[in-house]
Amino acid sequence: MGLIKVEGDGVTPIGNFPLRRVLYRADRIKAPKTGLPVAAVSNMDGWCDDPDHPDYNQPISFPFHNSAERLWREDHLYDLVVVMGHNDDPVIPGNGSAIFLHVAKDNYAPTEGCIAFTLNDLLAILKNSSTETMVSLGV
Repeated sequence: MGLIKVEGDGVTPIGNFPLRRVLYRADRIKAPKTGLPVAAVSNMDGWCDDPDHPDYNQPISFPFHNSAERLWREDHLYDLVVVMGHNDDPVIPGNGSAIFLHVAKDNYAPTEGCIAFTLNDLLAILKNSSTETMVSLGV
């Protein structure tokens, strides 16, 4: 964890962050029960991680000719994603993008700065979450 987050450093930011919305793969799981806004993703959805692009740290659609992370993945890590309010109000280029709560790898291998849970634990967390919910990391 780090107080200073830089794009691509693999560090989880320290701070208090609101939960913004939930994204999920409707072909793999049902829409979760939560007080957060929920939307299904498609194979065209992504998240811009190019600090030089005007859509940095925002959702995008493919085709996209700058750097972006695909939200539709072959593995199951993004079957359920909670978008955290990190570097989004305002967005500061280079201060980190795509900091999510998402599904953990089977061996709980480290993420690239996100927070990962089992699918069942993430679903349980979401049941009691709303736009008022804050995640405290390292504080």
